Amino acid sequence: MAPARSSILMRHRIHWLEPAFWIAALLVYFLYPEYLAVATTVLIMALFALSYDLAIGFAGILTLGHGLYFGIGAYAAGLIAKFAWTEAITGALAAGGIAAAVAAALGPFVLRLSGLPLIMVTLGISVIVFELGNKAGWITGGDDGLTGFAMAPLLGSFRWSLFGHTKFLYVLGWLFVLFYLLRRVVASPFGVALQGIRENRQRMQLVGAPVLRHLVIAYVISAAVAGIAGALLAQTSAFVGLGVLSLDVTLDGLVMVVLGGIGT
Repeated sequence: MAPARSSILMRHRIHWLEPAFWIAALLVYFLYPEYLAVATTVLIMALFALSYDLAIGFAGILTLGHGLYFGIGAYAAGLIAKFAWTEAITGALAAGGIAAAVAAALGPFVLRLSGLPLIMVTLGISVIVFELGNKAGWITGGDDGLTGFAMAPLLGSFRWSLFGHTKFLYVLGWLFVLFYLLRRVVASPFGVALQGIRENRQRMQLVGAPVLRHLVIAYVISAAVAGIAGALLAQTSAFVGLGVLSLDVTLDGLVMVVLGGIGT
């Protein structure tokens, strides 16, 4: 068993070609400054896709409600900036924590399901929350969206300009840090156990693995990262529209995961 386990762990170690992605992102900053707003959105969706891949690709959690946590993070960050504080990093962390708390409350119940029932339940929860957001216009802004907030200069020094230089580097920094942390998660014994659950849930239960607990932990981590991605969208655009809670967000993330390679 040791050689097999070693090969799984080795598969997630950093390849020598991987720095090319980060170099390319920095080249966009210097060579295409007029496209930084679009590039920032791409990085945010890449972060959301990473969170989705942890759930669906590594843990085998077949959910169509992952965009819910993206939306919760976006609205949480917007409301924090509007009514509490405007510091970006702590605001994003708080928004991720709120998304994780919602996932921790739902996870022990919905993750007892699998396959089509899990897909339908998560989809139903997502649709219900979308409608709640639409009706609760007094807090979400409804169809008009949540506006009227602005972020304080990043680290007290870097202002959020219309050209997007600070926004791009801010999001790229988050993507780099969370990519590394998720990489450590999937390369750990916990990550290997998740992949075992994905491949054969019943067998993992027979060998005594705490399947539900592992799934809930993975679900909470993925929700936290999705919430941070939503928070970054809210902070960099100074606007939160109802669309962040729509099914389209989940489908966009799913397409990115499939095209990029599920579980990679």
